[in-house]
Amino acid sequence: MASQEHLDKMQLRQNYRNLWHSDLMSTMQQDTPYCCLALWCAPCVSYMLRKRALYNDMSRYTCCAGYMPCSGRCGERKCPEFCLFTEVFLCFGNSVASTRFLLQDEFNIQTTKCDNCIIGFMFCLQQIACIFSIVAMIVGSGEIQDAAQLLNCLADMVYCTVCACMQTQHKIEMDKRDGMFGPQPMAVPHVQQMSRLDQAIPPAAGYPPAAYGQPYPAPQGYPPSTYPPAQYPPTGYPASGYPPSGYSR
Repeated sequence: MASQEHLDKMQLRQNYRNLWHSDLMSTMQQDTPYCCLALWCAPCVSYMLRKRALYNDMSRYTCCAGYMPCSGRCGERKCPEFCLFTEVFLCFGNSVASTRFLLQDEFNIQTTKCDNCIIGFMFCLQQIACIFSIVAMIVGSGEIQDAAQLLNCLADMVYCTVCACMQTQHKIEMDKRDGMFGPQPMAVPHVQQMSRLDQAIPPAAGYPPAAYGQPYPAPQGYPPSTYPPAQYPPTGYPASGYPPSGYSR
């Protein structure tokens, strides 16, 4: 049942539309000091990032963020700090991956194809190094043993580098969450007044009311008018506005 829930979460994670603020290739450029810190003191950084991902509320802590079969069975409620300390030192890879899944599920973040290729290359290189080590133990060839040691060193170097970049990526994403950089949030628009049925004329919105009865200015290039203003009714006409009829009825 639990494995099926994890599979459903993984399938749902593929439909996320948001992206990481920084991909794995550019994390070293965006925050070089933190990337170096994550490289040389990886478990400590993993501890700080998991605690920060939980908004510093350790009552919400679960081993491996609830993504592993051992989650909830390690006495996390009694001493969450000690359990997290044990997780980041004994299960470092799982701690980094769990923090990553936790952020992805919270912000609906998908992993780009480039990041997937880097992570997949890391796993493949580790598998190849493991296979070469097994073959060297069986065959007993010195050349294969040297090749296996070289692959192990290369795999460890790639693993440490990718984990450092991954943790820096998590830190940058939480900096964005906490509003430490990026554009300012948009201002809340003003409430617009809506017209009601009991109003004879709806209120003006956006434009000032037109002022009628004011004379328009004379167009440029034309002299001002010298004609006197018209009088209504004209002089000599009755109040009805029609000229006197000369016909007798």
